[in-house]
This record gives sequence, structure tokens and C-alpha cells, in this order.
Amino acid sequence: MPHTAVETPEQRLTLRVRAMRWEAASVLALELDDPTGAELPAWEPGAHIDLRFSNGVERQYSLCSDPEDRSAYRIAVLAESPSRGGSRYVHQSLRVGEIVTASPPVNHFGLVPADEYVFLAGGIGITPILPMLTDATRRGIPWRLAYLGAAGERMAFASAPQLAGGETLLVRRDVDDRLDLAGWVGTPGERTAVYACGPERMLNALEHLSADWPRGALHVERFQARTFGESQGAETFEVVARRSDLVVTVDRGCSILEMLENAGIGVPSSCLEGVCGTCETAVIDGAPEHRDSILTPDERESNETMMICVSRSLGDRLVLDI
Repeated sequence: MPHTAVETPEQRLTLRVRAMRWEAASVLALELDDPTGAELPAWEPGAHIDLRFSNGVERQYSLCSDPEDRSAYRIAVLAESPSRGGSRYVHQSLRVGEIVTASPPVNHFGLVPADEYVFLAGGIGITPILPMLTDATRRGIPWRLAYLGAAGERMAFASAPQLAGGETLLVRRDVDDRLDLAGWVGTPGERTAVYACGPERMLNALEHLSADWPRGALHVERFQARTFGESQGAETFEVVARRSDLVVTVDRGCSILEMLENAGIGVPSSCLEGVCGTCETAVIDGAPEHRDSILTPDERESNETMMICVSRSLGDRLVLDI
């Protein structure tokens, strides 16, 4: 599924906080609408927006409302400890009626066609899954969900009507036995798609299990960057920015994004950790060393794009369409 292009500055959305409500202990849901009452841009299950607050902090949040309702977007924000600034601002300072800005919806976690879906959500990872349940139910595609949480009162949307459209298993760590992932998921068939969002430990376990599954069966979204070891690529390499007609040198300890910005090439970016996809850039020539947490194995193998905030080059030269 192709990725949605990132926005230019003039395409950023102006949104108003229409409502705020508690969905679980430490989880606040926000409804965001257009202050003029206009419909918001269309989106599909799995999409997120990059939300920028008045304190200058910008964070990525999954859309968890109904894609067919374009009167407002809904996101849910977990109070994290420690907070990098986003969740603390939402929980302590943001109020109904305030204005925020956002990117148009971006989707790196789109729902592929399948005959059956298997969903796994850990904690706040339920947010991108909710619209998928709605979509699969509307299309009459069978699905089952395992939703894992620390305790019932901390599991946002655990009683949401979307969970009633298929086979749902709630696993609360404080009262339930640990889920046998391998036994519950089984071995997906050729037309089964498995979607998962949640803690790194859960996602790593699924990736290990998926080695024996049909290629492309597993789809994951991370809220935190994957852990990589030392770069195995070139210590120093050149990046040719073809459209800008510039060449920059990237040394160890510097990112491609950083060096391009130092050369005056403005590149949309947000997380700087390879999880949001905002800086995705087309590769014209060269072999990237992919160090992001977004691209699938097939996408990495194709070398058509790379996330220039974290990825590097295996060779001494990359040519980028920027």
C-alpha cells in the first residue's frame, strides 16, 4: 500500500479541541474539529496525524474515530511517565476550545485486503486498531482481537461498540493468565492479515513468530523506535540531493536530515526517531542502511524510499529525490 505524502507548511490543518473525555485511567481522548465547521480531510484506518501544540511540542497520534465521520478527528493520549512534553501538556494544560495545528492524515499502517484479520493491541496500541475493526465489520470480513492491558481500568475503549463486531479477548495482566501468543494467533493462512500495535516486547515476539508465516502476513506499528546496534554502513558518505542540485557529506554521528537542513534544504520531519514517516524520501540510486521502525521487509528490500532522520548509507554515495 503506498504511503501518503507528507504535507507542505501551507497544508497544515488548524483544528479546535471540541471535546475531551477520560477513556481510562491516565488516557484522555480528544475530539478535534475545524473551527469553521468544514469537513476534515478523508483518511483510512491506520492513519495518524502529527499534532503541534502551542508550547511548540509536536507528537504523532493515531486516529481512532470513524473514518466515515469527517466532522472531527479523535485521538487518545496516554499520560506517560516520564513525558517528553506532549502527554504532559495534553493532560495538564490543554483545554476545550484551544487551537492546535496538525498534518493531514498520514498512513503507514494501512489495512490490506484479506479474507480474515487477526488484531493484537497492547495498551494504548488499541487506538489505530479501532477504525480497523469498524472497517472490517462494515465489509463483513471476520476478525478476532486480543487486547492486552495492565488492568481493566487502564484499558481505554475496552467497552467500545467496535469490539462487539467480532471475536474479542481482553487480557488483564492483574487478573488473567498471560496470553500464549503462538497458540492464540496460530499460523495465518495466505489470505490472513495480522495487525499489531503495542509494547516492543509484544511486537518483537510476533516478529519472531512470523518467520514461519506467509510473507507479508504481519503488519506492526511502533510508538517507540526499534533498537538497533552500531551502524554497519559507511563511516562517511555523500548524499546527492538531485532536485536541489546539492551534495552534502554525512559523517558518523550526523544524520542525512541534519546535513540537508544545514545546507538549506527544508525537509518535513517530526519524530527524528524513524517512527512517524514524515521524512520519508525517495531513493534514486545507492543502497540505504535502513534503521527506521516503519518500512516492511519488502519495502526495505526494494530500496525505493528511506527515512532520512535515522537511516544511513551502506556505500559511499546516495542519490535522493529531494
